[in-house]
Amino acid sequence: MSNLITPYGGELKDLYLPAAERETERERLKEYPAWDLTPRQLCDLELLLCGAFSPLEGFLTRSDYEGVCERKRLADGTLWPLPITLDIPGALANRLEPGARLALRDPEGVPLAVLDVEALWEPDRRREAMCVYGCDDPAHPGVRLLLERSHPVYAGGRVSGIDMPVHYEFRARRHTPSELRAVFDKLGWRRVVALHTQNVLHHGHQALAHRAVQHAEANLLLHASVGDGTGERVDPFARMRAYEQLLAQFPEQTTMLSVVPLASRFAGAREALWQAIVRRNYGCSHFAIGERHGSAAGPAMVSGDHVAEALRRHADELGIEVLVFPEFVYVPERDAYLPRAAVDGAETSVALSSADLHQRLRAGDEIPSWLLQPAVAAELRRTYPPRHRQGLTVFLTGLSGAGKSTIANALRVKLLELGGRPVTLLDGDIVRKHLSSELGFSKEHRDLNILRIGFVASEITKNGGIAICAPIAPYRETRARVRAMIEPVGGMIEVHVATPLAVCEARDRKGLYAKARAGLIKGFTGIDDPYEAPENPELRVDTLDCSPDEAAQRILLKLESLGYIR
Repeated sequence: MSNLITPYGGELKDLYLPAAERETERERLKEYPAWDLTPRQLCDLELLLCGAFSPLEGFLTRSDYEGVCERKRLADGTLWPLPITLDIPGALANRLEPGARLALRDPEGVPLAVLDVEALWEPDRRREAMCVYGCDDPAHPGVRLLLERSHPVYAGGRVSGIDMPVHYEFRARRHTPSELRAVFDKLGWRRVVALHTQNVLHHGHQALAHRAVQHAEANLLLHASVGDGTGERVDPFARMRAYEQLLAQFPEQTTMLSVVPLASRFAGAREALWQAIVRRNYGCSHFAIGERHGSAAGPAMVSGDHVAEALRRHADELGIEVLVFPEFVYVPERDAYLPRAAVDGAETSVALSSADLHQRLRAGDEIPSWLLQPAVAAELRRTYPPRHRQGLTVFLTGLSGAGKSTIANALRVKLLELGGRPVTLLDGDIVRKHLSSELGFSKEHRDLNILRIGFVASEITKNGGIAICAPIAPYRETRARVRAMIEPVGGMIEVHVATPLAVCEARDRKGLYAKARAGLIKGFTGIDDPYEAPENPELRVDTLDCSPDEAAQRILLKLESLGYIR
């Protein structure tokens, strides 16, 4: 008999069908409408099926959803802080009704489970945002995920599992709640402190972890989130290698690393409650968080006092003991990591910031040993080398005839002369010919063309090369989406070639402006379709003031000043 803490609600909800029923259900799947799950939905389904979300038995129905949003409680009164919902397109919802069955498949179309549809409704997402986040500001990462990624209809009901999702990564560190509980029982672990982490652990997090296990006289589980929406600022494979290096800093017999496909909602106090429930289901008796973050090594969405108060208020219902620790700082005079309140007024204290660490990684700056273990820093440097060895995209944007292609060609030659990294030119006309020949010139097609350029540039950048892009790219939002693709894998320098419209039109080597003025071309940028100039490009050049060669040299100097070339 296990001596571990009981699951939340009393039992783990294993929602997989018995082996004898799975083959029969696979045959029936051909008759059901099907939905290919998004990455976040796939994470949620996996944790539903294995019991990590016990006592839930499926995606929330409308009554449960409304109770969770308004009161953090299911319809039966059970504490549950976050909506676990399945959003689907309206066209699919129109083919369903209560009592129908929906096949749930992974992104490759492999069936994993069946949803017995009990409810279909169109939620008020701004109301949901106000309930869960206390605001509907799209700049908030959780609200943005809610408003931008959701399909219009929610489908709720019980799920029945057919096959487990297949993972090729982190297999030795991946456990279901029942598997992890079996490991704890085998090791004789009864008291276990869980430390949730979705970023690299610096010395402040280590100090919190050591303080937690000493306080609880318990073993330590580093429970690393690898689900969608983690706010991943470090490559997950590099992060896991860093955790492996970090394990050497903890006692081998009392520390364990495991991963969990938990898709973060960035929901502050509600998220902390949710994480505590999940860790109880995994067999942990304690859950350690830092009051500054709301979850150790996670992003701060609300004040620590708000998080701590919510955890204290619901302590009895949670059942798991939550340990809230103050912010730890580095004190050079003592070469020690202490709670900020314990620092003498005459002593120096240095903040330990995950944001600072990530900025140093991206910039290729030195990572001081007081912030991160040298072995961990060395491991991360394999993925995040100094800037002059990182991949890079130079993205030139401007009106037709502004001189982008000429400058791009001159820049390409200068970079090839420097050597060290492969250089690829993605000129707008060339890409149109070889990558987007089937596209027209509607706004939708122009956006798609720019996003294709951005994707190719991101792959070049990710693999350590230099991509030079020279499209018109007239829309700020589309350029921002390109930047969002590239910056997680390397550098991006936006160059606005700000040649005035009159000069571009006077050049008009292709006769396009003349055709646009004559009405022969519709939606031409600068004539009857706007060009949205960059507001804060890394560099702005005007070919009235300099030759293409001089402009390329200015870009080269900017790259040098930012550390991308030496």
